[in-house]
Amino acid sequence: MFEEAQYFAPVSERADGTLQVKLGADHPGFADADYRARRDELATLAARWTPGEPCPQASYTDAEHDVWAQVSAALVPLHEQYAATEYLHGKESLQLPTDRIPQLEEVSARLAPLTGFGYRPAAGLVPLRDFYGALAERRFFSTQYVRHHSVPLYTPEPDVIHEVIGHGNTLANPRFTALYELAGQASRRVESTEALEFISRVFWFTLEFGVLFERGELRAYGAGILSSPGETEEFRDVTIRPLDLVAMGTADYDITAYQDVLYAAESFSHVEDVVGGFWSSCTDESIAAVTHSM
Repeated sequence: MFEEAQYFAPVSERADGTLQVKLGADHPGFADADYRARRDELATLAARWTPGEPCPQASYTDAEHDVWAQVSAALVPLHEQYAATEYLHGKESLQLPTDRIPQLEEVSARLAPLTGFGYRPAAGLVPLRDFYGALAERRFFSTQYVRHHSVPLYTPEPDVIHEVIGHGNTLANPRFTALYELAGQASRRVESTEALEFISRVFWFTLEFGVLFERGELRAYGAGILSSPGETEEFRDVTIRPLDLVAMGTADYDITAYQDVLYAAESFSHVEDVVGGFWSSCTDESIAAVTHSM
């Protein structure tokens, strides 16, 4: 079961200080030596970053820019048809380039006057408490690598397309970032691992894979859906359940496949009231009370 910020490919350090990304045998890039070397290079670049410095510049290749352009083009009509209004407002404000991968520092500069959020580079696994704690400081950890070119329209792990097209467009909208900050503050308030994981699961089924109703139609607002053309096309066909904090906070899920259960809010205001209200006040005791009563 995947938790936000626990990446699909673990990272280890070599004797020379460079990092090695360990791809699973079923990963699209497993047999591609050039791709594996590239993943190692970008992980090492992120690992050498020091807090307080600008995000490191990744020298993206033409092939990597092409993957970004393919995904961006595929998402344009899908966002128009399926994305929630608040997501579209963020996208309009951020104005990401569609023909090239923007640097994290460039996206941070675009976000600063909109919401004050900015990016931090991630080499690989970021502990849950660090990942969510950064949200309380209006910072978002992001990978810099690009999904393998053989599967440009879907990735089982959060690449820079997911982090920037998915989350970046939400981080450009103050109504969204208020929720991100509340999740971060909640993570710092609780002490137990169980409570932190409950908060993480609620985040997964809302800001990652949230859906809601607008004018009688089901639309997506979660970054995990709206950064994946395939998932955006399919989300209306899965099992849809009402927004339910306890169900979301205790559900298991699989990052490596399309989500088969989603929780729909009645509106974005409903998300703010229920999910934002939970994150603004939850404690170890209140979370333990609802989980132990099941």
